[in-house]
Amino acid sequence: MEFNHTSVLLKETIDGLNVKPEGIYVDGTLGGGGHSYEVCTRLGEKGSIIGIDQDEAAIEAAGVRLKDFGEKVTIVRSNYCDMKSRLHELGIDKVDGIMLDLGVSSYQLDTADRGFSYRGDAPLDMRMDRRQEMTARDIVNDYSEMDLYRVIRDYGEDKFAKNIARHIAKERGRRPIETTGELTEIIRRAIPMKYQKKGGHPAKRTFQAIRIELNRELEVLSESLDDMIDILNFGGRLCIITFHSLEDRIVKSAFRKNENPCTCPKDFPVCVCGKVSKGSIITRKPVLPGEAEIAANSRAKSAKLRIFERS
Repeated sequence: MEFNHTSVLLKETIDGLNVKPEGIYVDGTLGGGGHSYEVCTRLGEKGSIIGIDQDEAAIEAAGVRLKDFGEKVTIVRSNYCDMKSRLHELGIDKVDGIMLDLGVSSYQLDTADRGFSYRGDAPLDMRMDRRQEMTARDIVNDYSEMDLYRVIRDYGEDKFAKNIARHIAKERGRRPIETTGELTEIIRRAIPMKYQKKGGHPAKRTFQAIRIELNRELEVLSESLDDMIDILNFGGRLCIITFHSLEDRIVKSAFRKNENPCTCPKDFPVCVCGKVSKGSIITRKPVLPGEAEIAANSRAKSAKLRIFERS
């Protein structure tokens, strides 16, 4: 299947990045290269961009899309959590901007054998990096019932998490759960019918939770934000697009902490902790997609863009 992904909040992200023609930029979630392409069109002769992605299909698709920009583009197969070390290997210590478009690409959702989607029947996979050995099947069949409940409750925020975990544990006691279709049917049986008629697909939250757990999405994000801000040159910007409240909360909190890191009691007349602000939040409220973008791409509906500037 051809790699197909519509870049969300494209103009808003590129405008927010404030691209300098001779700057160095990093796309930490390269995908099909949509955001990177727009950055490249704004780069001068000495400008460059480093695209990072852990998905082999994304690397291949972005390489084709960005080939006309030649040496301006460097593509690295890695997780953005290793950005600092990957840049060091390239002889780069500081950059002028970084962008992340978190979540799952349209390609990953629409390619059946990747196992991300609850629509259809495919092997339970959900790996963003297919070099990884562990798959969603391992979580569904090997996690204890209590751990499944924790994952679905914390990462899916599903009020039926306990019942879903119980149904999964009961079903796998008979035989292993192998496919997305099997898991979806188990989840349907665990949720009362009156709740299935509202609030979207009944399996959506559980699939999100398993995917987040498998790919360590929230851990990777929270562990990487400080490093990314440190990598920025003064005036450089970090633009992050999130797609659910768990990610957005982490980004919002990290931006606030880096803007105002002081840990002194509020009644202290002067700061004595010595912690200095690393910059400022550009977006006091997140930038949201407009009605036209949502109409053209329903997956943009939950997107939020937040921007931080180094100083």
